[in-house]
Amino acid sequence: MNNNNVSTPVVREEKVKTSSAAWLGGANCATGLLCAFAEGSAFQYLFVNKLGLDPWLNGIIWIIFGIWNAINDPIYGFLADRTHSKLGRRRPWIRYGAPIMALLYALMWVEFPQMKGVQWFLFIQELLGLFLYDIVYTAIASAIYVMPYEMAVTNKARNKIFLWNIAFSVISYGAPMVLNSFLDPLLKGNYQVFALVMAGMGLLCGAIVFVSTFFYKENGYVQDEVQPKFWDGLKMCLKNKSFLLFEVISWTVIFAQSALMVGLAYLTGFYANGDNTANGWLGGLSLPVLIGAMVLGMILALALFITKRQKWGTRTNTLIGVGTMAVGCLLGAFLGRFFVFAVLTFFCCGAGLACGLYLVPMINGDVMDKDEIDNGNRREGVYAGINSLITKPAGSIATALFPLLIGAFGFNAQLNNADGTTNFAAQLPACKDWFFFCWLFVTGILLALSFLAMWFYPLHGKEWDEKKESLAKAHAEKEFAYEQEMLAKMEKEKLEDNKEKSSE
Repeated sequence: MNNNNVSTPVVREEKVKTSSAAWLGGANCATGLLCAFAEGSAFQYLFVNKLGLDPWLNGIIWIIFGIWNAINDPIYGFLADRTHSKLGRRRPWIRYGAPIMALLYALMWVEFPQMKGVQWFLFIQELLGLFLYDIVYTAIASAIYVMPYEMAVTNKARNKIFLWNIAFSVISYGAPMVLNSFLDPLLKGNYQVFALVMAGMGLLCGAIVFVSTFFYKENGYVQDEVQPKFWDGLKMCLKNKSFLLFEVISWTVIFAQSALMVGLAYLTGFYANGDNTANGWLGGLSLPVLIGAMVLGMILALALFITKRQKWGTRTNTLIGVGTMAVGCLLGAFLGRFFVFAVLTFFCCGAGLACGLYLVPMINGDVMDKDEIDNGNRREGVYAGINSLITKPAGSIATALFPLLIGAFGFNAQLNNADGTTNFAAQLPACKDWFFFCWLFVTGILLALSFLAMWFYPLHGKEWDEKKESLAKAHAEKEFAYEQEMLAKMEKEKLEDNKEKSSE
């Protein structure tokens, strides 16, 4: 084989194929959609508000699950970074885990009518369903989450991937929001239809995730890099100042997204036939306006972030997004019953969600890149695992916290109408008076702390952009060398096979 013309790499500007970005975005959407229902409000709402599980027992389940959910992520990340296969380090987990995830998700929604109200059975069923589903989901979602950082280094190249993720997030965020707005009648109406829809959605999403693995790939050279031992890798992560500051906002994003979903089901119930918006109070006809305000906030914020990301930098744009949502949540916590302030709150939340979807993943990639610059190899799996170790409890805490807070003001989930739906009109007045405070105040405080953390975030400016460009060139050179080594190995094996055949 003549290697005269390929002895040195041609380092081109990083590019990601549109098909690769689109399919990865579709897979990310599919896993996110299932997680929004399984590990979000719908699953716990089913057990507490329909099947009669005590809210305190439900809280214990989510705390136990949150602890386990945090522990299993670093373990998976450690294993994934050491995976060797023709598919790479991540794709085997995604491809072969997808059918199992789909099946377990479908089984989560099986109801046993004769066991309604039986506390020990419901406790075990909810906990077991969460555990089994999440074991497989974690392996798949973590691999998909870090795939953009495997495929490219510069934010300019990663930008296409994140934009496709955002495009598909219309489904993964929009569908749960719409469903959560009508969750009570759906779960307490014809539940068999609801369960079949959930099962069908699980199978469809599993198929999308499986097929997606044929449209993107990873760099091959990373499989040959020497990885540190588990505890050594953990110490390296915790010594990374930028990573620790990132974790503050990463934790808050998970908490805020989960808290937002949980409260929507209660919002519809409390204000379905409530006060008159004409008099300035939030009323039954206002929900479409609020959702529209959130969508508008997302669109305008995304337009700002996309056009100003390169000029202002990721950090400055993130400060704008986090600060806007913090102000909106704190205003809403005290004034959300007033229609104008509710609209403003939802608009600001939309801007914050756009920040979480577009900018936070970029910050996470920078943190991993900084680790490679300092330590010499790629460890996306470990970083994703440690990130989940810290942030996964956020979703569980948010899911468990709101029912406890609103319950402290006298909310009774078992106070039903004649058709079996929760009777919101008969709840104590304090539940409605303090609803927005229970829903938004904690999120607002956490966002304020995240704003402070990002103020001290160090990875920004011209010097950092130059380091990223140098890292992208180094990746291209390493991958070129790896490909040449593989070609030489194949050529050698081919020559040896020919010699054996000739001797025969």
